[in-house]
Amino acid sequence: MLIETERTPNPDTLKFLPGRPVSPHGPRDFPTPESAQASPLASALFAIGDVDRVFLGADFVTVSRAPGSADWSILKPLILETMVSVFSSGVPLADDEDGADEATGDDPEDAPIVAQIRELLDTRVRPAVAADGGDIVYRGFQKGVVYLHLRGSCAGCPSSTATLKGGIENLLRHYVPEVVEVRAV
Repeated sequence: MLIETERTPNPDTLKFLPGRPVSPHGPRDFPTPESAQASPLASALFAIGDVDRVFLGADFVTVSRAPGSADWSILKPLILETMVSVFSSGVPLADDEDGADEATGDDPEDAPIVAQIRELLDTRVRPAVAADGGDIVYRGFQKGVVYLHLRGSCAGCPSSTATLKGGIENLLRHYVPEVVEVRAV
C-alpha cells in the first residue's frame, strides 16, 4: 500500500493520502487519545506517542505531533507503518457516527442568511481547507457574527487566524452583507 504525504500550513501537522476512502460518513476529529476510542486507526496512531491530534477526512488523515516531540523524520515512518497495518487489517477505521459539531442557537428568522452562509462554507471554504488537511464546521450565527470550529490541521495552525479573518470573513462579508465578523470557537 502506497501512502503519500503532504505538508500542511501547520508545521506540526502532516497530511497522509492513502489513495482510498478514510471517513466516508463525514470528517472525524480526535483531539485526545480518549476521544479516539471510536476509531481503531486514531487509537493506533495515538499509541505511537508524540501524536497530539488525529483528523480523518474523506480520503486523507492528518496527524499532529505534540509540542516538543520527535522530528517528522522519526515520526513519519512510524505513522506510515501504523497506517498500513490498520488499513491492511480490514477493521473499520472509525464508527459510522458523523463527528460534525451541531450548530445551536440560530434565530429562525435568520434561516435564509444561515442557509447562504452554510452554502458558501460548503462550496468554497471547506474544499480549500480540506486541501490543507483540515475542516471547518459552522457553529452558529448571532447578531452578525458567524461562529466556526476549526478541526484537523487548522486547529492550532499559526496561519488559522489569518485564514479565518483575511479569507473566510472577507468572503462571507462580500456575499452576505449581514455578516460583520467571523470568530473561532
